[in-house]
Amino acid sequence: MDIKLINIGFGNIVSASRVIAIVSPESAPIKRIITDARDGKQLIDATYGRRTRAVIITDSGHVILSAIQPETVANRFVISKEAHGDA
Repeated sequence: MDIKLINIGFGNIVSASRVIAIVSPESAPIKRIITDARDGKQLIDATYGRRTRAVIITDSGHVILSAIQPETVANRFVISKEAHGDA
């Protein structure tokens, strides 16, 4: 089994196989997901104090905040899959 890792900024890495969605934090439903995750101790803040630009939702119910754009995270996800021959 080959584990693929995605850099989400500032040296933080997420397992690509666990990612369900990469979304922008602007909408009210996503803000509610972030609040619920914080209340349930399922929030991981990987922004290092910077503005949240991407919200990564995992299959375990964890919500990860990143300071890089969702498109950038998604591109890293696609590039990683192509590099490993999964495309």
